[in-house]
Amino acid sequence: MRFTSSVFTAWLALGLACHCALLLRHAEAVTLSTASRWIVDEAGDRVKLACVNWPSHLEPMLAEGLSKRPVGSIAGDVAAMGFNCVRLTWPTFMVTNASYTSLTVAQSFQRLNLTEPLAGIRANNPALVDLRLIDAFKAVVSSLGENNLMVILDNHVSMPKWCCSNTDGNGFFGDAYFQPDVWVDGLTKMATTFAAVPNVVGMSLRNELRGPRQNANDWYKYMQRGAEAVHAANPRALVILSGLSYDNDLAFLSSRQVTLSFARKAAFEVHWYSFSNSQDWASSNPNEACARIGASVSRRALYLLDQGWPVFLSEFGVDNRGGNANDNRYYGCAAAVAADLDLDWALWTLQGSYYLREGVRDLDEVYGVLDRSWRNPRNATALRRVRALQRAFRGPGFAEAAPYVALFHPSTGLCVARRSSPVSPLELGSCEGAEAWAYDAQRQRLALRDSPLMCLRAEGAGRPVRVGMACATDEMARWRLVSDSKLHVAANASSGAGMLCLDVGADGRSVVTNTCRCLSADNSCDPESQWFKLVSSTRRVGARSMLAQPPLKLKDLKIRSL
Repeated sequence: MRFTSSVFTAWLALGLACHCALLLRHAEAVTLSTASRWIVDEAGDRVKLACVNWPSHLEPMLAEGLSKRPVGSIAGDVAAMGFNCVRLTWPTFMVTNASYTSLTVAQSFQRLNLTEPLAGIRANNPALVDLRLIDAFKAVVSSLGENNLMVILDNHVSMPKWCCSNTDGNGFFGDAYFQPDVWVDGLTKMATTFAAVPNVVGMSLRNELRGPRQNANDWYKYMQRGAEAVHAANPRALVILSGLSYDNDLAFLSSRQVTLSFARKAAFEVHWYSFSNSQDWASSNPNEACARIGASVSRRALYLLDQGWPVFLSEFGVDNRGGNANDNRYYGCAAAVAADLDLDWALWTLQGSYYLREGVRDLDEVYGVLDRSWRNPRNATALRRVRALQRAFRGPGFAEAAPYVALFHPSTGLCVARRSSPVSPLELGSCEGAEAWAYDAQRQRLALRDSPLMCLRAEGAGRPVRVGMACATDEMARWRLVSDSKLHVAANASSGAGMLCLDVGADGRSVVTNTCRCLSADNSCDPESQWFKLVSSTRRVGARSMLAQPPLKLKDLKIRSL
């Protein structure tokens, strides 16, 4: 199977129809800028970056997968899956080092003895074979533009190779392959080359600065210089600055901000993976880990949102095979944070395989959205659940509805909704059709925004929740956030025997209450089905019939959730 037009239609039926037009309109925007913490278009309206990474920085220096599929087909699949942009990586030496700049695609693959992939490129993308590498890169960007996809050009490494280690020579200014003058020259060349290309909307200055040489003083000196060079060559482009320690640390900016000659064109980026915290997710109580690690990410990077800077989560992702406990617990927490803050983001990663990675040919990429054939989703459940994050919940110019709270279930990417009338059962469905709630933390009440006398009520363990009218006096209509993660939404049981938490029913769709589990201490249990995030939104509500989704089985939460 491939994502042909019929498959694209199927994806629309699963819920992309309502926001596809919005994404396409934004993809055509020629200029983005910033308004406080938001990225906006020329009209000042929010543009949410919902990107996927597509590497082109490894030794062959060609976007991965072109030996298996035509470039236009891959680009079409990216759009069909609901992403509106690509973070396209590139190595400095591709445009600065004479040993690489003159190479054609064929020569690049021949020097690496990649005979079979080259034959695949000849079959699937014959027009690229004899192009210079930079011209093949341009062709990929052009194909993305033809599919209404924005592009962020990411300077990933200098010497083309897999990233990253502290000793690979690509880590920090002054390392063997990372000379500041050469780097600035490369940024200038790429910014100039793509200055008139409408769908190239931003440039990320450097991926994952790291290693023993890293220090804040050199960061300010050179990152500000790189930002100025990009802006001078292409004033249309957003300039995206990364932090230290593998792009995990921007804390130093709290005491000293960047000094730039231009305004409203700069943003910062951060990476967040489960392995950034070793095995903490699997070895700790998930709620305690979520609270502790989430607070750390906020202290190190996300605090910049409150200071009026956009923060782009430019890499996050998981093993899409679904069996990694560390990843599974991390994802629910990270998705809750991404929804709560309505972050711009880029998922790692698109590719199902690599031509050559760390000496291994045709290496399978388990983090890939696509499988090794580049024709199927590696995990359709995992792909479906990022959909709620692909469209903005709120932001400038994004006032389709009066403000409300959506009950977001991060492990599935669904929201609490009703089928039709106020007496209909509550269930998980598309966030486009989320029920609009108003939450009063002091009175512990979750009431319907448009019918404030109607509020959420627990009915008992294993039973569906319902909307009722005894809001002021009914203990089972009083809802608190009870765990460290603030993802357990709990009411008192009628018998006085503890608390009941919102949960997913045995059918994988109904919203019920069950005895709260995994609140603290216990490291062995998984609370993800009971994790719900109260997300502030102005997203339009009420399109439930068109956006109905197939049920998700509980086994998927454990076996295939990430």
